Amino acid sequence: MSEAMNDSMSRRELLKTSGKIAAASALAGVMIPQHVHAAENNTIKVALIGAGGRGTGAAQNALSVQNGPIKLVAIADVFESKLKSSHQSIKNAFGDKVDVPEDRRFIGFDGYKKAMDCLSPGDIVILTTPVAFRWVHFTYAIQKDLNVFMEKPTTVDGPTTRKMLALAEESVKKNLKVGVGLMCRHCKARGEMFDRIRNGEIGDILLLRGYRMAGPTAHAFCGPKPKEMSELMYQIQEFHAFLWASGGAYSDFLIHNIDEMCWMKDAWPVEAKSSGGRHFRGDNIDQNFDSYSTEYTFADGTKMYMDGRLMEGCHQEFASYIHGSKGSGVISQAGHAPSKCRLYKNQQMTKENLLWAYPPPEPNPYQLEWDHLIAAIRENKPYNEAKRGAEASLVTSMGRMAAHTGQIIKYDDILNSEHEFAPDVDKLTLDGPAPILASADGKYPVPQPGLNKTKEY
Repeated sequence: MSEAMNDSMSRRELLKTSGKIAAASALAGVMIPQHVHAAENNTIKVALIGAGGRGTGAAQNALSVQNGPIKLVAIADVFESKLKSSHQSIKNAFGDKVDVPEDRRFIGFDGYKKAMDCLSPGDIVILTTPVAFRWVHFTYAIQKDLNVFMEKPTTVDGPTTRKMLALAEESVKKNLKVGVGLMCRHCKARGEMFDRIRNGEIGDILLLRGYRMAGPTAHAFCGPKPKEMSELMYQIQEFHAFLWASGGAYSDFLIHNIDEMCWMKDAWPVEAKSSGGRHFRGDNIDQNFDSYSTEYTFADGTKMYMDGRLMEGCHQEFASYIHGSKGSGVISQAGHAPSKCRLYKNQQMTKENLLWAYPPPEPNPYQLEWDHLIAAIRENKPYNEAKRGAEASLVTSMGRMAAHTGQIIKYDDILNSEHEFAPDVDKLTLDGPAPILASADGKYPVPQPGLNKTKEY
């Protein structure tokens, strides 16, 4: 742009012009880097796609960032009640930072387009619908030159991972800033622990182990569909219960432990073998196992164990640990935050053996991930977590597929798998059919390890 450009040109006009230049260059077969960002003295507009609890929380974190003006201007969901509740909650907390009149509240499967159309290049869209829709929405966000925050997981199977990896490359070429809701990667305590491990304070890494063992959680278990509700809307409402919508309890709940352990190892595992089962089901008709136990193996032979369980009356634990040749450590021990990171000088994790502990209070990683994303946008610094988010999602799905098929699953096996859980998710309509159907007794297909060796259901 010429230095003589009128200083009063609006950000919208400037970025629209930049977008047209980039589009023309692309048509000519020439790729030029775009500097899609919001200037320090201008308001960043935000649209929320998926107004459930996680989406509402993400929007609140976005509006809490302190390094420049930011405003929520549009919301989309397929459930009007969720949209109303989310809007009211955010409005009550943030007042005039929320400017979402009735004509910028969109209900329906095409609402994501309408909400994103309310933004300008360089603004931010929050993608917090069930993961099945992630690649669809990310595709449109890239077309609109929007920066993105998307919730984890970002994929549920091989085909959607391949799509997301391709989209990640495209978003990097366009200099878009993309955050993925694996907020533990932004935790200061875990970050210092990672550095200490890299510096050899506990020696060579020998073993990692994670646990997310709780009672029934969110929508993981669900009973028969109400007669007055459509099949599709029921499955979206109870998305944790259906593998196509969420990757099930394994993908949605275990990914954080898996990702933070892989971070400490600084590698992704190359294969998984796993077991699990359905136990006390009652009238529940979801597709999940009640318990999962997975052994991941890294390229150097190091093992990582992940145990997940959703059963009443059992031992509960939400933690990740690491063991080295000279010592051991707690990666997290109180859920996601605070992490309570600690290192020990041997394998006995007792007070007298404490080597290091991050001092409280810990900054909230849910807020830090947004502080970092907005800073990258305003300062136009490279920032894109889309590839790493897809890889973390694939590694998580690898363990789930191993449990559901009863086979050893390698990284390349699931990446190249052709079983796409919801191949026509971009064509769903409010009154249309669901990706899977219940049998005559109202139950849905469940994994059968050893009987179905190549597909999860």
